[in-house]
Amino acid sequence: MDVALSVILLGLLLGVQHATDPDHVAAVATIVSRRPHFLSGALIGALWGVGHTLTIVGVGGAIIFLNLTISHTAGLSLELAVAVMLVLLGALRLVWTFKGRDHVHPEHLQAAHDHAAGPAFHSHTHAHDGVTHSHPHLHPSRRLLLAVQAVGVSQALRSVGIGIVHGLAGSAAVALLVLSTIHNPYWAAAYLAVFGAGTILGMMAITAALTLPFALTVNRFAWLNRALAFGTGAVSLCLGVFLIYQIAPHLILSPSP
Repeated sequence: MDVALSVILLGLLLGVQHATDPDHVAAVATIVSRRPHFLSGALIGALWGVGHTLTIVGVGGAIIFLNLTISHTAGLSLELAVAVMLVLLGALRLVWTFKGRDHVHPEHLQAAHDHAAGPAFHSHTHAHDGVTHSHPHLHPSRRLLLAVQAVGVSQALRSVGIGIVHGLAGSAAVALLVLSTIHNPYWAAAYLAVFGAGTILGMMAITAALTLPFALTVNRFAWLNRALAFGTGAVSLCLGVFLIYQIAPHLILSPSP
């Protein structure tokens, strides 16, 4: 029981901490800045975390159970891919900002009839041929539906894809670190799963918080909102260039696998 509790707590805490890595935050910020809605931001973070967790558990599990090895050159190549991705995301964010292509989500998402003041689960009583009856039915939260609609399919897939790339770049290091401290492969795999859950929770909190300055400025201070959007693009691009500058020489000088 003590081992299980330790694995859960350590995995969650380190997963949350891992979500705060600068390259992770910079990447998702370029998407969140286009979705100034609290729930949309949290959803984007969750989707990134799902993609990240899939690769961490998948590749990490292969390392733990199948003795998969990832060469130093392959690891550097994956890290370089993350850096290039940051440059592309930053450049796209800057282009969208200059061209004013930011998506404006609808003010309201209406159902067939209004339920703004009513409960999610309710019924409507009416009569047919003198017989009165009701139809109980469920309407999901309109705010949640609005958040899902605001993100859209393309941004959802982009969030998952970014998480997958980040997960590929970090899965080998995480798995090897786990194996060095947790020698039981099943506990190690459980740790990876809990670690992934921690990254999902951590990134949800981060992206939800990142939406606040955009949500507060989108209607009242358009110039400041554009400046913040420009800043997210510039930070992502500059961080990507810096990482390329750091990684590329090591990759060039790295011996062939």
